[in-house]
Amino acid sequence: MIFIAVKFTVRPEHADTWLERTAEFTRATRAEEGNLFYDWSRSVDDPNQFVLLEGFASQEAGAAHVGSDHFKAAMETMSEAIASTPEIIHTEIPGSSWSEMGELSPKG
Repeated sequence: MIFIAVKFTVRPEHADTWLERTAEFTRATRAEEGNLFYDWSRSVDDPNQFVLLEGFASQEAGAAHVGSDHFKAAMETMSEAIASTPEIIHTEIPGSSWSEMGELSPKG
């Protein structure tokens, strides 16, 4: 699996509309063949920071994502709202999905 984590710092005036701004791109990416997950989170410490976790089944699926029209359109839309260049972790890991955490489970 290709695992990608991207940290976006958004200009304060765009923070409350960031998820709306990226909604079409999110829907299109989740519909891509080879997309395993595509999930946004907002920082509890910095309301202007968002983290995107992405998973793709293969290098080819990741390349198709980056080459898509909706990716190119999103880069333009996002560039107008970010405060700095996003930070990224991009790596290939074994497996094709999330695993259960061994150290913690619900009581009862």
